[in-house]
Amino acid sequence: MENGTAVSGPGMSGSRVLVAGASGVLGGLAARELHLRGAVVALAGRDTDRLADVSVGLGGAPVRGLDAYDVEDCAALAAWAGRELGGLDGVLVTVGVAGFGRVEEVSDAVVEHLFAVNMLCPAAVLRGAIPRVTDGGFLAAVTGAVVDRPMLGTADYAAAKTALSCWLGVLAREGRARRLRVFDFRLPHLETGFSDRPVAGRAPALPKGGDPAVAVHALVDQLEGPASTAR
Repeated sequence: MENGTAVSGPGMSGSRVLVAGASGVLGGLAARELHLRGAVVALAGRDTDRLADVSVGLGGAPVRGLDAYDVEDCAALAAWAGRELGGLDGVLVTVGVAGFGRVEEVSDAVVEHLFAVNMLCPAAVLRGAIPRVTDGGFLAAVTGAVVDRPMLGTADYAAAKTALSCWLGVLAREGRARRLRVFDFRLPHLETGFSDRPVAGRAPALPKGGDPAVAVHALVDQLEGPASTAR
């Protein structure tokens, strides 16, 4: 799995990329950054109004709604994007939701929601993309620093993100024969308002977050370059 510093690479010009979660802050920024670097993008997301706004800013990129609870629909996104774009060279999933609370306080329904959105949905999107992405293409998802540094009150949220991280690690090994580049982006706390919109509970005290635009620029640098470090 790839991480580390950005390196020079073949560039994004002409690359065909699906961004799932493009109606969110990170996904929208990533779609714009990819577009600026010459990629053609297809957009999927939960908020169709925001998705339409992002599409307009990219000259009319194709859009499709995304229901994280419908794993069959999630798995079908890559096929749709490939038809819209004439092929598929990469997929970036930025879908996610936060949830907080001590273990005994978090309901089973909230736990189910956290795993559906943070693990099952991204895995389904990427699973459906595996046979459709070109050899040497990329499969990427945002997990977050919570994988490495889970805080009190984040047990179920961190567990869902860690499950996705583990899944990505195995995918990276299985995809080597096709030179698939798999990215697990463990982004730090950013000023996106993400932690202010939890499905349950209240976020623990956090320092001021980083600039999401800077983080996304660095993320796309890594997508643009060849492998730096594999796990």
